[in-house]
Amino acid sequence: MNRNNYVGHIVLALTLVMLAGLAGQIRRWHKDADKGLLVVRQSTKQRACQLRGVVGRGGSNFEGETDVIVRFRPGTTAEAMTRIAARFNDRVEDRFEYINDYAAINDNDGLDAETIAAEYRSLPEVADAEPNITISLDPPLRRYIGRFTEEDASNEMRSRIEGEGNFNYVGASEPNDPMFSDQWSLANTGQRDGRKGADIGALEAWEKTKGSRDVVVAVLDSGVDYTHPDLAGNMWKRPDAIAAYADKELGAINDMHGYNAVDNSGDPMDDNGHGTHCAGIVGAEGDNGQGIAGVNWNVQIMPLKFMSKGGFGTTKAAIEAINYVIDRKRAGVGVRIISASWGSTVKSRALETAIKRAGEEGILFVAAAGNASANADRSPHYPASYRLPNVLSVAALNRNDELAGFSNYGAKTVHVAAPGAEILSTWLGADYLEASGTSMATPEVSGIAALVLATDENLTVEELRERLMNSVDKLDSLQGRTVSGGRINARRAVTGE
Repeated sequence: MNRNNYVGHIVLALTLVMLAGLAGQIRRWHKDADKGLLVVRQSTKQRACQLRGVVGRGGSNFEGETDVIVRFRPGTTAEAMTRIAARFNDRVEDRFEYINDYAAINDNDGLDAETIAAEYRSLPEVADAEPNITISLDPPLRRYIGRFTEEDASNEMRSRIEGEGNFNYVGASEPNDPMFSDQWSLANTGQRDGRKGADIGALEAWEKTKGSRDVVVAVLDSGVDYTHPDLAGNMWKRPDAIAAYADKELGAINDMHGYNAVDNSGDPMDDNGHGTHCAGIVGAEGDNGQGIAGVNWNVQIMPLKFMSKGGFGTTKAAIEAINYVIDRKRAGVGVRIISASWGSTVKSRALETAIKRAGEEGILFVAAAGNASANADRSPHYPASYRLPNVLSVAALNRNDELAGFSNYGAKTVHVAAPGAEILSTWLGADYLEASGTSMATPEVSGIAALVLATDENLTVEELRERLMNSVDKLDSLQGRTVSGGRINARRAVTGE
């Protein structure tokens, strides 16, 4: 044997010895795992899968956020969940009290979320596991209006009195809000080349009701600027008779103004603007002599913040916010509607379960159909595409009663349409802004749902949803494009026609 062959055989023998030793160690690791000890994972580089800037795309979680959402089998105790997570060197971040058997779990090893979820799915104690998906807002088309000063208001009112401008008096239900003449979705007089009457019929609905402070609408979004002068009077505040929110894992939270699932705090102040815009559509104070009017002049808006300043949120944060709403409902808060102007093309079984649980508590979930100009029957957009009895999916119309070019549609999965293009509403810092998107159409419908409950608070969630779907004006442009084939009509909804 020459020297080179001799050295080669030695290297080969040493390699085989090392591999045998490693195989033995791996077997010992698995054996230890069966005893409930720490499981040592193969180290892998976390893959970059976050998708930004497009609504409906999901990716990995934010750094430091929950990695996976796990559904344990019924009967698994909190202590068992903690013990199972510890075997993987993981931590149970939160158990959702009202979303049975689900828990958010944080990984400490830097693995990608799908690998972690697959590990949990392989366990006999686990029924399902999924990555904590990142959801991003679709930035709406926007036109900045700015603040409406007292001088502007005086000039506008003078124009109305003198018969100038675009203002057309149509009845006693007309509010004195100085920017109301630009709110075509509520009263379309043909302004800016629109089609007269292509609106939700708000003026006629207000003849019967302008809303009620007994109805609470939760706006699940980027929070709400609850100090906005056109919103402050209609913001929900936790009544003194109801105890502050408490979560076993997250601790006590002083939810005086609502809930912030991003920071796990009681301050849902909006730093993005999207949620404030949606809130104004639902319930900016009407007839208060400033700014705009909401679909409801009187209502309570509960801010739920699960989106960050950059417009990003997670499945886990959305579920925590829904869990909070269920808790407050059970505590005696009259919350009956969740308005959700966001979505993803990634289906989350955990989020679907949370929304279903909300429905079981009598809460309607109104969701944006999406802004991809797509057929949602073929390309689902969640949560609007969850086929649940409490979900109502909303498409967007322009000021000529046409399906907006950006709006998703679906003869089987998109239920109704509402105005959603060039919608004027509240913005951060006492400002106002015009925006377009199914995000804007959704709170129009949420607001109408609140008007209906103001007239009949005893409607079940199924009856409320059916009332809304049956209260449409049929449009040729929506035939074969939505389930109802029409634009929602507030007058018909509140009168039950």
